[in-house]
Amino acid sequence: MTVVTPERPAVKRQKKPTGLFIPELVFFEPDSLNYPKGVRIMEWVKAQNIPYRMTTSHNRITNLPGETEVEQYKIAKRTLVVGLRKTLTFDQSKPSADYAIPIATGCMGHCHYCYLQTTLGAKPYIRVYVNTGDVIEAAKKYIEERAPEITTFEAACTSDPLGLEHITGSLTELISFMAAEPLGRLRFVTKYQHVEPLLQLKHNGHTRIRFSVNADYVIKNFEPATSRFEEPIEAAGKVARAGYPLGFIIAPIIWHDGWEEGYAELLEKLAKTLPPDVGKGLTFEMIQHRFTKTAKTVIEKRYPKSKLEMDIEKRKKKWGRWGQNKYVYPDEQQTALREFITERIFEHFPEAGIDYFT
Repeated sequence: MTVVTPERPAVKRQKKPTGLFIPELVFFEPDSLNYPKGVRIMEWVKAQNIPYRMTTSHNRITNLPGETEVEQYKIAKRTLVVGLRKTLTFDQSKPSADYAIPIATGCMGHCHYCYLQTTLGAKPYIRVYVNTGDVIEAAKKYIEERAPEITTFEAACTSDPLGLEHITGSLTELISFMAAEPLGRLRFVTKYQHVEPLLQLKHNGHTRIRFSVNADYVIKNFEPATSRFEEPIEAAGKVARAGYPLGFIIAPIIWHDGWEEGYAELLEKLAKTLPPDVGKGLTFEMIQHRFTKTAKTVIEKRYPKSKLEMDIEKRKKKWGRWGQNKYVYPDEQQTALREFITERIFEHFPEAGIDYFT
């Protein structure tokens, strides 16, 4: 007699959601503890049993652990510095917004291509500012000076503030402030899915939340320590249902084997996840991959095993706004990327707008 043992059905393991950022080390400027936010962060740090130290300045963090520069860099990306924003003159933020509004500097992500690799130089640690009241007062002055024009502020020029919201609450403060400003608008972009603290806020449509999305290949190979392909897309659906103006930055667009399928899959997934009526008012920004010689040197040192293509001989030289040549794709590749992705956007979202391709 033959006994047949039925095969067990394959159990599909659900992946754990990408967790919230928890620093491994925290520094406090002494004056930061004179602010309620600084006190709250200190209480949170103690509750999490995170080691902390005092520092005279959030701009001068030295003696980080690590025997090599690469080790120190990795530790710095897990280090949080709590301080005061002393410079309240805002930088311009074209083409995204009129001004950058500073609530944090530095990011917990390890995106190989990121321009913060060079702009933050030897300070890759994450800084958050507790005097958001001062920042908001400065923003109000800019709004009043430009009246009756609308003034738009970008909150994510030098950081991913949503990845820090569970620690700071700063986006909540800015969104609530802008909701009451007829001539004020806020924008920020994120690679993370942790939108829950923002969904119940009164925003009056004055804050546009944008998600930085990409082909799955790009995320898996070049964006460690960020949310997985589907997570920001699902979060975007929640944001749309909460009534926020919504946008997507497809960046950096990277030419790779199978890029057409990758970007087609991305736009198809967006269309399946977002509410049907989201098209009107939806915005897209498209940024092709680019790098400078300085960035190439830094990236190759910090991510020596990266597959990121940075062959200057295969690129077109373009004069950068900050006085350095940058290297972008040749015109033929640029055109192919722009036309293909644009067609997919309008195929799924005929009422959407494309702010720019650069």
